[in-house]
Amino acid sequence: MQDQIGRHITLKGSPDKIVSLVPSITELLFDLVPMNRIAGRTKFCIHPQEKIIDIPKVGGTKTIDLSKIKNISPDLILANLEENTKEQIEELYKDYPVYISNVKDIKSCISMINDVARLTNATQPATKIIKEIEQEFTLSKAGKISCIYLIWNKPYMCAGNDTYISAMLSAAGFQNLLQESRYPEITIDQINTLQPEVILLSSEPFPFKDKHIDILKSNLSYAPIIKLVDGEMFSWYGSRTAPGLRYGKQLRKSI
Repeated sequence: MQDQIGRHITLKGSPDKIVSLVPSITELLFDLVPMNRIAGRTKFCIHPQEKIIDIPKVGGTKTIDLSKIKNISPDLILANLEENTKEQIEELYKDYPVYISNVKDIKSCISMINDVARLTNATQPATKIIKEIEQEFTLSKAGKISCIYLIWNKPYMCAGNDTYISAMLSAAGFQNLLQESRYPEITIDQINTLQPEVILLSSEPFPFKDKHIDILKSNLSYAPIIKLVDGEMFSWYGSRTAPGLRYGKQLRKSI
């Protein structure tokens, strides 16, 4: 089969030693396969909290300890085009089967879940997760609230229009005003020009707090609604997608 960037991946059999280098996919794995098949994860793989502590760490998403992976000798490595570095993944690809995901929206999220399920022989639990996502997923452009979604402070950075976050916002009833790709910087002047009805401050990767709401309010020339939101619900694709859609819809209703 091919991964999400078109690279061919072949396994010798059902993988018993799986290393995940993507926090959200690590969480997904726990819903798909027995815990004893998960052989490694990054230090940012923090869910499920009650189980993850027993899985060995192999560094950070962009600072993988290749020697630790070599010691594990995995049957399958799960990586991501954006979250991991090209150089390290290319090095791992020389010796191990590496599946590279590239999730930008709900459709590619479902595709990734299907792929991981096929690779790990876990189609039954994956079907349940996908069905729940499809039940929650609606993409209607009627009655949307304009917004921007801040992910970083000093400088302010936003989720652009070709991100999974933006797709989740749209499905929940928001219109992302940022038309730029990926994660562009934005200034107070630009926010004043765009005048989104709502500004959402994510809990990750920068942990926005109430004080940041006060700073924004004091610098903006108009009075938008500003809310702190759970970033994991908007950015962790996989097991958290359906709950994230429900969370986003409830947020939309509360405004």
